[in-house]
Amino acid sequence: MEAARPPPTAGKFVVVGGGIAGVTCAEQLAVHFPSEDILLVTASPVIKAVTNFKQVSKILEEFDVEEQPSTLLENRFPNIKVIESGVKQLKSEEHCILTEDGNQHVYNKLCLCAGAKPKLICEGNPYVLGIRDTDSAQEFQKQLTKAKRIMVIGNGGIALELVYEVEGCEVIWAVKDKNIGNTFFDAGAAEFFTSKLITEKSEANVAHKRTRYTTEGKRKEAKTKAKASNVGSALGPDWHEGLNLKGTKEFSHKIHIETMCEVKKIYLQEEFTILKKESLTFPRDHHNKLVKTTDKEMWPVYVELTNEKIYGCDFIVSATGVTPNIEPFVHGNNFNLAQDGGLEVDDHMHTSLPDIYAAGDICTASWHPSPVWQQMRLWTQARQMGWYAAKCMAADSLGDSIDMDFSFELFAHVTKFFNYKVVLLGKYNAQGLGSDHELMLRCTKGQEYVKVVMQNGRAMGAVLIGETDLEETFENLILNQMNLSSYGEDLLDPDIDIEDYFD
Repeated sequence: MEAARPPPTAGKFVVVGGGIAGVTCAEQLAVHFPSEDILLVTASPVIKAVTNFKQVSKILEEFDVEEQPSTLLENRFPNIKVIESGVKQLKSEEHCILTEDGNQHVYNKLCLCAGAKPKLICEGNPYVLGIRDTDSAQEFQKQLTKAKRIMVIGNGGIALELVYEVEGCEVIWAVKDKNIGNTFFDAGAAEFFTSKLITEKSEANVAHKRTRYTTEGKRKEAKTKAKASNVGSALGPDWHEGLNLKGTKEFSHKIHIETMCEVKKIYLQEEFTILKKESLTFPRDHHNKLVKTTDKEMWPVYVELTNEKIYGCDFIVSATGVTPNIEPFVHGNNFNLAQDGGLEVDDHMHTSLPDIYAAGDICTASWHPSPVWQQMRLWTQARQMGWYAAKCMAADSLGDSIDMDFSFELFAHVTKFFNYKVVLLGKYNAQGLGSDHELMLRCTKGQEYVKVVMQNGRAMGAVLIGETDLEETFENLILNQMNLSSYGEDLLDPDIDIEDYFD
């Protein structure tokens, strides 16, 4: 006979997920409804908080992400109650969620912010490591201290930062595209960064801005409460700072990039030996010709790429993106799912089910977007969506109407790669513009790279690398869609202060 279930707790508002979207949503709801209990359900004992928030321009924002014990959030907002447990089941018709700890929580409005999980190139292989949360980043640091060579698979933000930060260890980086950082850059910007990759790094160790709380102390407790795979939301934008990413060897950088390829097969040492396969040594550059020689060293794991090359290494880092974390919410519930596996949301962050909203990596924007906005599963959008979802939940419960938030008018993201400030605006890679566009470029090697995407004389997007101070100008030019044809090449002339033009 089933044990008697504890009586359900009721919160007018329940938020699931302790990442940036969930915490931002819960904070906003707590401000809107100071006398209501806001329940935040999270599988991890630590939550992600936005700190040092700075509005750089109308839409562009900068902030740090700090891991904090959930008690700090409860201290800041006495009406937020954190429930440290994973979700076992959602009963949408009964407006109720069941948590792993055996409790039930009834809601009037629910917001799902459970984020996304890494796509691993190979499940269950001890030599394949996905980097997603603080614990997996620390596991990576631990493995790296014993490593002579690693292989990095993937071409997103984490792969880009990782390859640059690792020292004292050979890195073979396999990307499926023609150039590195394809998510963010075109070939020109990739070239700008590649030159930085292969030069020695200066010792610019900036003090990291986030206090780190590992979940180790509560690990045993948390594991009984939640499945291990649920613990830990995504890393912060400066995740590698404060981690000593050093291998066994005494050199700074040693990176070889294999482009236009993917993983074909992974062999463990024993299987590799039985099959009498041969692997390649780390490519050496002799008179600008890469010399390929057979590797005599034995490695714990081998990777065969689709370009037929095989390399041995100590372990493999899988950084091939994420998939929305929709389990266990979809079972028995008729959500509309997008092609990328996310929960479809409308322009008020509403899913297809009544009183259920979603924000951050778990959801897919299914409204007709502004011509210069696109969804990308990034920190800035997680914060904006969590904030806006709370506004929509509040408006709906009070019977008010609400306009779409201005942050969805223009895609705007600021980050750092290889110690350069990187600003991405609008259709920065000419996404969806077809061949009907032109590019304007300005590049000073090692210093700055400026690219503006133009269509019919109007600015549609921009990539600004380095301290260009052009972000506000181009944000305004893209937003107001002014015809810039008459300015021609002057638009990027370094001797002309274009800010004076458009003041």
